[in-house]
Amino acid sequence: MRNSILLLLLVVLSCKQVENNIVEAEIEDKLFYADVPFEQEYHEGFLVDADNSDANDIRAVLPDFDQTIWAATKNGVYKKIATSQDWKPLFSDKDSGPAYDIALDSSGAVWMATWNAVYSYQSGKLEKMDGPKSPIAKIVCAKEGVYALGPYGIWFYEKGVWHKKDYTIAKSIRVALSDNNGGLWIGTDVGLYHCNEKKVSVYQKNEDLVSAYVKGIDYDNEGKLWVGGLGGITIRNATEKLSEKLPKDGLPNANVNVVANAPDGTMWVGTNYGITRFKPKEKEYSVRLSRRWLMNNEVRDIAFDINGNAWIATANGVSSIKKKQMTLKSKADYFYKKLIKRHVREPWIVGRSKLTIPGDTTTIIPEDDDNDGEYTAMYLAMESFRYAATKNPEAKERAKKAFDFLHFLREVTEIDGFFARTIIPVSWENSHDMNRTYSNKQLADEIINDPRQKPVEQRWHFSKDGKWKWKGDTSSDELCGHLFGYYCYYTLVADKEEKVRVANHFSKIMDHLITNDFNLVGVDGKHTKWGVWSPKMLNQNPDWAPERALNSLELLSFLKFTYQITKEEKYQKEYSNLISEEGYLENAKMLHDTNPAWETYFDIYMALYVYPPLIKYEHDPKLKKEYVSHLNKWFEKNRQTKSPLVNFAYNYLSGGSHELDASIAFLKNAPLDLIDWHIDNGKREDLNVVREPILEELQVALRPPSEYRTVRWDNNIYEAIVGNPSQEKEPVFWLLPYWMGRYQEIIINK
Repeated sequence: MRNSILLLLLVVLSCKQVENNIVEAEIEDKLFYADVPFEQEYHEGFLVDADNSDANDIRAVLPDFDQTIWAATKNGVYKKIATSQDWKPLFSDKDSGPAYDIALDSSGAVWMATWNAVYSYQSGKLEKMDGPKSPIAKIVCAKEGVYALGPYGIWFYEKGVWHKKDYTIAKSIRVALSDNNGGLWIGTDVGLYHCNEKKVSVYQKNEDLVSAYVKGIDYDNEGKLWVGGLGGITIRNATEKLSEKLPKDGLPNANVNVVANAPDGTMWVGTNYGITRFKPKEKEYSVRLSRRWLMNNEVRDIAFDINGNAWIATANGVSSIKKKQMTLKSKADYFYKKLIKRHVREPWIVGRSKLTIPGDTTTIIPEDDDNDGEYTAMYLAMESFRYAATKNPEAKERAKKAFDFLHFLREVTEIDGFFARTIIPVSWENSHDMNRTYSNKQLADEIINDPRQKPVEQRWHFSKDGKWKWKGDTSSDELCGHLFGYYCYYTLVADKEEKVRVANHFSKIMDHLITNDFNLVGVDGKHTKWGVWSPKMLNQNPDWAPERALNSLELLSFLKFTYQITKEEKYQKEYSNLISEEGYLENAKMLHDTNPAWETYFDIYMALYVYPPLIKYEHDPKLKKEYVSHLNKWFEKNRQTKSPLVNFAYNYLSGGSHELDASIAFLKNAPLDLIDWHIDNGKREDLNVVREPILEELQVALRPPSEYRTVRWDNNIYEAIVGNPSQEKEPVFWLLPYWMGRYQEIIINK
């Protein structure tokens, strides 16, 4: 049990302190998380000069004692003071050219290795030094003095004079490090050298190194030397190899370029495809790659400032991976402000937004989505739990706004009980799925590819008042999402008047389904592509076998919810008939044993949406037992996803605190950055590409949320190659489980 998890009691009559911050109640035990500060990582990226590609080709980076950041680039050396975002070149045009390394001595002087000389800079004075023959590849500032290394030799600077050292080594110098005892470790293309006044030793045998191509060296906190290069990491003492780290041990790429020991003892390893970090004595590791964390995945150098922030030289700019203290509450506040400011459009639609310039958050504009209704319903659920946990009137007001929009989706169609996917202002010229026509040949292709396909030529329709365009062909996932939102609003927020509105609204949708043999029927008088729950279709049409189990469960939940909020017996009668005459409960039992070709990742959450009415409102002991068993199997199958929404939804329905540690880890680890950056985990050499858990998709083993795409729960978090940096996702994915945890008092503010 980890220190962050507390064992508390919802109603504590007496309790006693045990160990590791754990409190054990004497009446009933239950796990809770006490919200304490943690380190939240975030990224800041810099182009040194947007108009000069050579200036962004970074070879080395250095924070000095004043928090000025220095960068050695293909175009020379640049610096950025702490209070500015601008980088200033250090050299005149005559001396500008490739720079290779930067180092800081104990007096605060900055030393630079360049194409034409060694330079030093201190107290505003730049000095071009005579002595070492250029070009100079590496600079080492040791306690005994400064070393300059290049293809023409090694020089030592002491008391104002450069002395050439008589070290015979390979000319291909890639890295150099003081041994803190008057000598140097030097990595080359042909092995690792150790040089001092007594002798020069070379390590290049197979038992010495993973490979002889050495590019990165640093000591860990135990004094072991980490030697990185082609193939991985060799961990050595002064004379022999002790162990190694290969891609299978956590390296995303076998080409290691730099190794750096962070102030907290974590070993950072920069490769041609991102960074990996190894904490002392921990088997788990963390990876940082993609534009979420790096300006470019090719990492050349890593250095740390006095606050422990990492500064990273990449092939296209400088990155800084910083950290700040946050609590889950402060993180929730941060996300909530982002949500309201950037992801709500009129009349109160909550969803992702578009970036007209990919990755540029200043170019945000609203955008429609097929599932605007569903994701506004998730927002409705979030505000409902926020209100229930805090009684904040703002949460209640905004929950009502969200419900009003969902209510309007039904009204705008003017088809009894049929509701739209979304709406957009008539002034919008562009939208997803524009109206179109199909030729006979195109129709033939569509039907051959999918006999159930419904080519819809007119997806968008005008509202009666001429203000809106509404989107038809509404799907089953929309109704499931709506149901979850309505359940939460009705149960946690709605007063008597609002409960009547919810009942009237949802009963109209249910009446529409009953009238149309349990199908959603649009303007063309036919069922929508996915809005099918009909016994005739699910039980008799072989093409609908893949949806039989889940859609049966969904329809039972729709009817149970409608009966509970209206008390009209016709809904209970239909519900009972589907179980006794149409076998819908037996159908639903097959959900957890479905054919792998039929499984989709989002089915996890479709089931989640519809469980609450079945668990909370079913009073027949036999049926309740069946639903509880179904829920338990669902959770056992899906707890491996470590999803806080899965875990907290299950805990809400079961009264437990299962997988609390995994849920809190997700909430902490999820990035603050909401851009849907392109992430290709399929290129990572530490992961294997597989077809699990979803057969039709290429996936990798589950990693923490900081390493996969920005979350939306309808997206497969295992998927290997994903992302669209033209989108900024709404943070409801995080806020909903957080407020569920707060409501359940599984998360407690200290």
